[in-house]
Amino acid sequence: MSREQIKRYHVVQKVIEKEITVKEATSLLNLSGRQILRMKKEVIEKGPQALIHKNTGRKPSRSIPGNIKKKIVSLKRSELYVDANFTHFMELLEEKEKIKISYTPLYKLLIDNGIKSPKKRRRKKEKHPRRERMKSKGMLIQIDATPFAWFKDGIRYSLHAAIDDATSQILGAYIEKNECLNGYFEVTRQMLMNYGIPISVYSDRHTIFKSPKLNKLSVEEELAGKTVNDTQYERALKELGITLIPAYSPQAKGRIERLMGTFQGRLITDFKVNGITTVEEANTFLPEYIKSLNSKFGVVAKSRKNSFMKLSKKTNLDTILCVKIKRQIDNGDVFSYKSKLFKILAEDVPNKSNIEVLISPKLGVRVRYKNKLYETVRYIKPKKVKELKDPKDYKTKAHSPKEESRISVMHPQKLYNQYTTDKEILEMLDEIFCGKYTDARNLIKISNNY
Repeated sequence: MSREQIKRYHVVQKVIEKEITVKEATSLLNLSGRQILRMKKEVIEKGPQALIHKNTGRKPSRSIPGNIKKKIVSLKRSELYVDANFTHFMELLEEKEKIKISYTPLYKLLIDNGIKSPKKRRRKKEKHPRRERMKSKGMLIQIDATPFAWFKDGIRYSLHAAIDDATSQILGAYIEKNECLNGYFEVTRQMLMNYGIPISVYSDRHTIFKSPKLNKLSVEEELAGKTVNDTQYERALKELGITLIPAYSPQAKGRIERLMGTFQGRLITDFKVNGITTVEEANTFLPEYIKSLNSKFGVVAKSRKNSFMKLSKKTNLDTILCVKIKRQIDNGDVFSYKSKLFKILAEDVPNKSNIEVLISPKLGVRVRYKNKLYETVRYIKPKKVKELKDPKDYKTKAHSPKEESRISVMHPQKLYNQYTTDKEILEMLDEIFCGKYTDARNLIKISNNY
């Protein structure tokens, strides 16, 4: 018998011997009078063993077998699950290992074996007034990116994501080597194609969203009517009719901040479990993965109304989610960009025309003139023919066509093959959209040219 059971027997025996009353026994044992009378009757009939619990010494029917306990501890210490927090590990045990266990016994099992959750406990901060969610889906979208070592190689890549404020549904996710324009464009593309056009987007004040010159105009410049041009992302949202709202603190866009914490706590393990080791594989995996997260963490909006506007079938996202600059072509249908020359493959664009150049990894480099798109090819100026001093050399080369004439009659595709390479074009696009200093320097220059 336990000490508590011995104590009860001692008090009940005194009630039987009429040394104390039932009322006094209730106060001593903190039990009801009915319980005291029941125990008194059982002790008279069966003796002290009547107070021993019937399950004493029995193994619980729902207890976890010892071999399963060892397997769970071994799995948690393995390379595959070592980075998973306890809740995520519990879900993976059921999904991948077919072991169903609730959180409390799992927590006790792991703690008793010296395993702590990898999720860091943050210090308590001052209370921040919580902003109420928007009433309907699509009214406000929070967007952000976080750099993190998502793969075994330890290299930090930036995960771009967007979340709906009303429902906490993830609308898009995309990984790039840096926080860059292309990452945000691809997340926006996923949102537009799968859900539609939202009313507004809530972002931080990164130079991809707002020009750093925005608040640096002097009073004289403002009076003179000088303005700061939109960034390329801001311009794209305006074309779609979306309002961009810049936040002044991370707490203001808390839902996307918490989402990034969820990604950092889960995605490393989920990449390992699914054999994802590269950025390309991750970007293929993410669309289906966020659907499973939405089913777990999504909430119901206050209003059933959907504020997303349907994307028109006529809308060409490739011509919106891109970099746009203004240029003027010369007499040979050639224009320059980033110290490179490009030739328009068209015959109906007049010389000295003002054109709009559209650049993106999907489009490459194209030109729009009077709402019509034209292909371009990289153009390299032919080398000048050196002056010939020897009359014999002059005779031998006098009848050969000049290099300029060969270019003028050459087919555009042959011209492309001879004077440019895909690698050069890809390097230029990578520098524009994902370069280390793209957002802070080049894009400001590009947007100012727009």
